[in-house]
Amino acid sequence: MPGNGLEAARSIADVCPVTRIVVLTASEADDHLIEALKIGARAYVLKGVAARELLRILRAVAAGESYVPPALAASMLLEMREPGPRAGKPPENPLNELTQREREILEGLAGGFSNKEIGQQLFISEKTVKHYITNILQKLQVRNRVEAALLAQRSKNDPKRRV
Repeated sequence: MPGNGLEAARSIADVCPVTRIVVLTASEADDHLIEALKIGARAYVLKGVAARELLRILRAVAAGESYVPPALAASMLLEMREPGPRAGKPPENPLNELTQREREILEGLAGGFSNKEIGQQLFISEKTVKHYITNILQKLQVRNRVEAALLAQRSKNDPKRRV
């Protein structure tokens, strides 16, 4: 959308407050999500969402529900719960928090595999892989699978931070 989509949403909410606004965006920035929710958006959907999932979200919003991508919700909740590193305690390696299965999935992410391909390699469903990825993003305190994959790649080069 040319211009600022959040400003357009604000104008729509001001003129017709009963309208259920759905923001479709490429931005994974927490401040954009928070602003959209403050404006009154009922859903914040990332571009690239599957058509069926988008249809499900739109139907849910029409029925009065709200939607935020699980990874963004987890990231925001984590930020709200832990505003900064604990004083006097060195930050621990977040990779140590991962289960063996989460490590296997993270290795697949770092290898550039899709959720479907990771699921096929590990004999689990694509939906289960997505669930694990949400947990991985939360534990690693990263916003998306790319950041998780980069963290995993860096850990391979650092013997103290092995996956």
